[in-house]
Amino acid sequence: MVGTRAEWINSIVGAGKAALPRPRTAMNKKTRSSTVYFASELFTLKHLIGNAYLAEAIYEKSHGRYLCELPQDFEPRGTTPRAVRDQDIRALLACDLALFNFDGPELDSGTVVEFMFAKFADIPCVILRSDLRKAGDGADPWNLMASFYPRTVNVVVPSLLAYKTILKRRHRKMDEVIRLAGQHSTADAQKMCDDIAMLCVRALDRVREMDPVMPKHLREEVYQWLAMMPGLRGKEKELRKEFERFLERKVQRDLL
Repeated sequence: MVGTRAEWINSIVGAGKAALPRPRTAMNKKTRSSTVYFASELFTLKHLIGNAYLAEAIYEKSHGRYLCELPQDFEPRGTTPRAVRDQDIRALLACDLALFNFDGPELDSGTVVEFMFAKFADIPCVILRSDLRKAGDGADPWNLMASFYPRTVNVVVPSLLAYKTILKRRHRKMDEVIRLAGQHSTADAQKMCDDIAMLCVRALDRVREMDPVMPKHLREEVYQWLAMMPGLRGKEKELRKEFERFLERKVQRDLL
């Protein structure tokens, strides 16, 4: 076990220089990807870039085993708030696993709702917090009502400390013009993101092996209720069949 925070950061952050741009990694044809719903804020430049980069890094570091599905990349099925919500709920329930970004002094409310929905469906979940700030009232650095759920693995990495560690290791003193023109800050951020992606992959591996919590004799009833509970637009019979397909996929993949 690593002792100090600095030692812990050093243990997860390497000193090598990241390549720009990232090389593409070919997936083995025999590899079957597990879909991962990536829940996070998606309203600003930093959200969109961070989400996209981390999703790609997870795919690369897992050698194609984990394919993140980003709501920001979904083709909209409608323009109304309800249509957007319905599409996200369906996508979440269709995925094999889920990754939730719990950054910020206050958690994004939409992300929390999606996390709770995933727990209702007994979806294996990874919670990622890269925020250095403490924002919780319990053991975890977020609201305690979002903690202690089974089949969930937390990845808590103070990204600013990780970034500073990489910065110091790679170039202790550098002219500002050289740093910017040479894209050194981008390379440092990329290295940090790649390290965090590797931690996420390990967490996904771990949670993927956890046994389901939902009893087998309740699975069909629970997923029928999940089809009805949020008031999704559509015919009841078609919604039930759609959620039956979600359940069937999870059973076939030994997720339920």
